[in-house]
Amino acid sequence: MTAAAMASFHRVRSLLTRRLTAPTNLSLSLHPMSSFTQEEASKAAPSEAPGHNYESLQVTAVQKHVLHVQLNRPEKRNAMNRAFWREMVVCFNKIAQDPDCRAVVISGAGKMFTSGIDLVDMASDIFQPQGEDVARISWHLHNLISKYQETFSVIEKCPKPVIAAIHGGCIGGVSPSSLNLPGVDLITACDIRYCAQDAFFQVKEVDIGLAADVGTLQRLPKIIGNQSLVNELAFTARKMMADEALNSGLVSRIFPDQEVLLEAALALAAEISSKSPVAVQGTKINLLYSRDHSVAEGLNYMKSWNMSMLQTKDVIKSVQAAMEKKELKTITFSKL
Repeated sequence: MTAAAMASFHRVRSLLTRRLTAPTNLSLSLHPMSSFTQEEASKAAPSEAPGHNYESLQVTAVQKHVLHVQLNRPEKRNAMNRAFWREMVVCFNKIAQDPDCRAVVISGAGKMFTSGIDLVDMASDIFQPQGEDVARISWHLHNLISKYQETFSVIEKCPKPVIAAIHGGCIGGVSPSSLNLPGVDLITACDIRYCAQDAFFQVKEVDIGLAADVGTLQRLPKIIGNQSLVNELAFTARKMMADEALNSGLVSRIFPDQEVLLEAALALAAEISSKSPVAVQGTKINLLYSRDHSVAEGLNYMKSWNMSMLQTKDVIKSVQAAMEKKELKTITFSKL
């Protein structure tokens, strides 16, 4: 390193030290986590997350700052009943406000991710809508569909990154007790999608006489980026197997089985959770905004966002960790 570069390094380090030692109400300890490291957290037995007690879901704190949301009706192939549609909204609204949570993994218990809508439980809502005339029936259906849409939109709105770990069917085949619908709607609302080799995906709605109405037709084209392929899948309801899902961009990685898949998803969540929550959550919010706006609008929104967020102590901590060649998981970031 040249003398000029060495002098510059010391000036930057001195500035960081002054910034970090300035009076503040935040806890700014840069010492490694001694009582409960990331490694210790990953080895700890999962425990039910406080405040998350559901009929259709199981939410566990599997690692420090990481929650695992599991569709938990394996005996029904994780078919989506009334409780599911209600509880997903409650669950992710709580997660959005949880200062301890920094990343989420969502998966399905048992042999498949989900088989879709539970017909036995939902038939009256779907096939016998309330109302004494066309206008009133339509108004009721409008409100009902809005509630169904929010069940998955709440995942997208949650500022914490959500990783879908998909095995077996993401919808599944037709059965007497379940309508093989909104699995793809659910995963397209997630930020990252991993799958097992046995996973397959279907946009199945046309086979039962309707257009998908809770997110697939709006999100899938932006994920895949191939309108021809999206149209083919939506018009034919054919299965997309794991390799094609990877090649098309629907998922980013494939794993040999469910166990390895879940380990990888949780490891990814742990990696994300080790970074500044201000940086990660701000990144998600701006990625979603930019997806739906022009480049100029996205840049303008980013300016407004970072004019305040750049003042976080997290920037100083992260830069100092890089200069001192420390791993971010040894840095304590304040809750958000």
